[in-house]
Amino acid sequence: MTTAWRNAAHYVLLFGSTGVSLPFAGLWFQSQGLNGAEIGTLLAAPMLARLVTGPMIAVWADSFAYRRTAIAILSVIAAVGYGAAGLVEGYALWLPLWFVGATAAAAIIPLADVLTLRGAAREGFTFAAPRSAGSLAFVAANVGMGALLLRASPDVIVLWLVIASMGGALIALTVLPPEPVGEGAGPRARDRFKGLGALVADPVFMTAILAVGAIQATHAFLYGFSAIEWKARGIPESITGMLWGFSVVVEVLFMWVVEPWRRRRGIGPWLLLMIGGGAAVVRWIALAFMPPLWLLWPLQALHALSFAATFLAGLQIVERLAPPANQTAAQTLLSALSSGVLIGMATLLAGPLYDAYGALGYLAMAVLAGLGLMAAWRVRGALVAAAR
Repeated sequence: MTTAWRNAAHYVLLFGSTGVSLPFAGLWFQSQGLNGAEIGTLLAAPMLARLVTGPMIAVWADSFAYRRTAIAILSVIAAVGYGAAGLVEGYALWLPLWFVGATAAAAIIPLADVLTLRGAAREGFTFAAPRSAGSLAFVAANVGMGALLLRASPDVIVLWLVIASMGGALIALTVLPPEPVGEGAGPRARDRFKGLGALVADPVFMTAILAVGAIQATHAFLYGFSAIEWKARGIPESITGMLWGFSVVVEVLFMWVVEPWRRRRGIGPWLLLMIGGGAAVVRWIALAFMPPLWLLWPLQALHALSFAATFLAGLQIVERLAPPANQTAAQTLLSALSSGVLIGMATLLAGPLYDAYGALGYLAMAVLAGLGLMAAWRVRGALVAAAR
């Protein structure tokens, strides 16, 4: 089995889990009697902490000989956290347990991306190929769980998260390539933290990933409350799963077709980031006014731009602006901001917004996307130069 296929097999289980937790975790918490503000807080807590937990986990992960070791351990921790949350009752117990499970699960993604990027650079395959396998698994998880919830209790959501996480640990240990973290003993923890500090002190790097993170964070309202809002309007969970799945199918096509074409044409990450941010503004304004079901399909197709284009732009920005020795730290900082503290703050805001205004809460996400575009404009010169 080639390195690309090994990484693809791991992405299948990794995003098979995410494809259930993102759209349906809110539904499970709602079935336990929690309101929007409580759900938002539970979902936001691990995201907000990621600015601290992300770098700490990255430094810890770099202490192993092989990258897959940390991935396997984090997968087991995620399974334990999610499983324990499903066995207890009460907000005070769900908060720490969900925090553990979600924190561990989220920390795996940048580690897997770095492992894949290294393999792609060494063996010549494109990063999007194995990553797209994960996106297809995300689709299958969306549609499958949506159909299952028509017949089964919402508790099946937590059960699947545990099974997928344990499967991910097994795949990490037996299938992922033994990619070494570094040559020899590697840098000490103190030196790895210095690398993080150098990145944080770089104003161009931080402004660039803040721009990426702000646009990515605008998906918070969709992730936390789209399934709840659509269900309240009479759209069944099976259709919700299909809508989510459709968005990711378009995302995969974007990665397979548009992304290679973009790179051949030499279109840089700054323009890609601006396109993604503009699509996010359009998408959230439209969703704020509760469009009919037929219009939800093209709006979900904009996920290829609001998410995928922004995500790929962020990867290339980090790859160009960060020194090779700090690639793991740079990807972790990007993840800590875009999938962490910024989306955590947006999710924390989304709960009360949904309780008070319903779908009109999407308008706040449109404003946040606009702020991301403004930040991207401020570093245009540096990003265009880095793309050359």
